[in-house]
Amino acid sequence: MNHYPMLRIIALMLSIGALIALAGCNLPQAETPLTTEISVTQAYQTVQARLTEIAALSPTQPPVTATPSLVATLTPSMPPTPATALISPTPPKASTAVPSCDLIAPGNPIDVTIPDDTILQPNQAFTKIWRLQNAGTCTWTRDYSVVFFSGEQMGAPVSQPLAGEVAPGQTVDIAVDMVAPSAPGKYQGNWKLRNASNVLFGLGPNGSAPFWVRIVVAVTPTRTTTTTITPTATTPPVNTPTATPVTVVSGTVNLSLNDGVDLDTAQINSSGIDLAHQLDPGGQHLLAPQNNAIIGVYGTTQPSREICMTAPMTSTPIILENTPAVSYLCYRTDQGLPGFARLVSFSPDSNAVTLDILTWALP
Repeated sequence: MNHYPMLRIIALMLSIGALIALAGCNLPQAETPLTTEISVTQAYQTVQARLTEIAALSPTQPPVTATPSLVATLTPSMPPTPATALISPTPPKASTAVPSCDLIAPGNPIDVTIPDDTILQPNQAFTKIWRLQNAGTCTWTRDYSVVFFSGEQMGAPVSQPLAGEVAPGQTVDIAVDMVAPSAPGKYQGNWKLRNASNVLFGLGPNGSAPFWVRIVVAVTPTRTTTTTITPTATTPPVNTPTATPVTVVSGTVNLSLNDGVDLDTAQINSSGIDLAHQLDPGGQHLLAPQNNAIIGVYGTTQPSREICMTAPMTSTPIILENTPAVSYLCYRTDQGLPGFARLVSFSPDSNAVTLDILTWALP
C-alpha cells in the first residue's frame, strides 16, 4: 500500500495549524475580542477544502491483489558430466572378397572350338566347346546344366546336364552340338550354367555375364552353268566319277597314360607322335597335340576330308572327362595331313583310351 499521499495530508494539516497559531499570536489586541469558534470553523473549512483538492488530484489506486509469494526452490546442481574420451575406432582391415557359391572364370582358352567369328557353311553341323573354371565355393554336380540364355540357339538343346562333377578350382570342357543357320550373316548365342536350385549364373565378379558362341555363315556363291550338248551319232556320253579321298592310314589305337600315337603311321610311341594321352595337375585326362599337330572336336557325326581341312582346330589339349562319348575329332598331323579320330571308349580308372583314326592324303 502507498502511504505517501496520507503523509502529505497530515503534513499539510500540521502546517496549517502552525500558521493559524502564528497568526493568532501576531494579531493586534483589539478591544473587542475575536470569537475563537469562528476562527476554528474557518480554519477547519479551509483545511477541508484543501483536503478535497488533494484527494481530487491524487490518482485512485487500484485494489491491490495479493501476489503469491514465490518460494525459491533450490534445484540441486547436477554433478559435472565427466569428460568422455573420444576413441577413434580402428579402421577395419580391408576384407578379402569371398567368392560366392557359384561363379565361373574363363578357361585358357575359353573357346576350345569355334572361336569368335568362325566362318561356317549354311546348315553346317559343329560342336562348340567352352573351357570354364569353377571359381566359386560349391562343387558343380551332375544336377548342374549348361542352358541356352539368349540370342540364336542354332539347333542346340535348351539345356544339357554336365557330364560329371567339377570341384572348386577345377576346369571343365563343355561341348554342345549345334547347326549353323541356313541364311548368311553373323549369329551369336549366349549361354549360362544353372545350378541344382534352377538359379542361372555366369562369368564376372557377380556371375551375371553369359559365355557365347559367335559364328559367321558364309554366303554361298550362285553358280550358273550353261551346258551345250552337241549330239553325235558315234560318241556316247561319258560319266566322270567323283574322286575318292585317298586314305593314308586308318585303324584302332589304344593309349595308356603317357602313350602317344603317330597319326601319319598309327604307330604308338614313335619319334613323330602327334597326339599324347596325359594327365594335368588337376588329375584330368588329356589328349594333347604334339609336334605342331592341331586338333578340334567336331561333333557326333563323321566328318569328311573337306570338313576336317577347314574345321577350327588348335594346339590346346582336350579334356577327356568332358568330351562326350562317340565324339569325332578333326586333326592335322605334324606333316599337315587331315584326318579324324573317333573316341570309342575312355576309362579314367584304368587310364585307358581307345580311338579309331583315319588320316587322308592331301588332295
